[in-house]
Amino acid sequence: MKAIRLAEPWNVACVEMEKPVPKKNEALIRITAAGICGSDIGAFRGINGLVSYPRIIGHELTGIVEAIPENNKNNIKVGDRVVVDPYLYCGHCYPCSIGRTNCCNNLKVLGVHIDGGMAEYYCHPADMLIKVPDDLTDVEAAMAEPLTISLHGIHRGALKAGEYCAIIGAGPIGLVAGMVAQAYGAHAILLDLVDERLAFAKELGIEHVINSGKEDAVAKIAEITDGEMAQLVCECSGANPAIRQALDLVSHAGRITLTGWPKKETSLPTDMITKKEIDIRGARTSAGEFEEAMELIRTKKVDMMKVLTKTISIEETPDTIIDIEKNPGNYMKVVVKF
Repeated sequence: MKAIRLAEPWNVACVEMEKPVPKKNEALIRITAAGICGSDIGAFRGINGLVSYPRIIGHELTGIVEAIPENNKNNIKVGDRVVVDPYLYCGHCYPCSIGRTNCCNNLKVLGVHIDGGMAEYYCHPADMLIKVPDDLTDVEAAMAEPLTISLHGIHRGALKAGEYCAIIGAGPIGLVAGMVAQAYGAHAILLDLVDERLAFAKELGIEHVINSGKEDAVAKIAEITDGEMAQLVCECSGANPAIRQALDLVSHAGRITLTGWPKKETSLPTDMITKKEIDIRGARTSAGEFEEAMELIRTKKVDMMKVLTKTISIEETPDTIIDIEKNPGNYMKVVVKF
């Protein structure tokens, strides 16, 4: 079979490998679509210290089940189309015991800690597959995983209809978080430094956009919210100045969720956290959110096809990864079709 392999940073190729054989409690999946994630580009650059090499990348996966144990949790059968939950957890530690499997002490992420599934075939634990609705395309299904990341940030922030949700970072996760916020009946305010990304956000129907490099974001959000500020701030950029600014944008008694991964620690004024009584919550990957993600896509409440830049073949993938790294502004979401 063909697979996309990083031999080391900056060395990506489409290689021939042996077709995998499922182990006990695993399913064999013929992959039909796989998304390219920003974390795959980070692995290519060698800037993610969690990635070991050589490594098959890919964790945004959908495919058709070719073999599966009969007594699997979700009653998946041979021939079913499925998405892959790519966050492998131990099931025994404290976070797992309270259902927060994404925080597992021994979490293993496909394409990071272990080989991913950007390949023609992949084996995965049978209980970590979710059936795809019949009226969802393979490409749409492959984009459910990034939607779960945005959803998880919104869930961690307990967003309610009618609230103002400021989202920092107009990359794929931030843009989708804006669409989710509005699907929940909230008012989305998207902040970024790049006018082209903000113009694209307006095309997606995002209610408010702010160029925080050219405008006074605090004053602008105060104007939009009649002085209340945003009840929820979702930080999706991972930029240290943006993390600090989140404290200025959030309302008294508001919440901040941190989805972006900064490269170094951020100094924060804890007196402001106390004065406003701000809840600051981490938001890592996702847990149990695939069904809702696919329903949002199926009903077009969140139209993931609007953030799709293009689809490519597996043979085109290495050159595309190289180009995304060089020209990230030209891409939102790319899906490999098999």
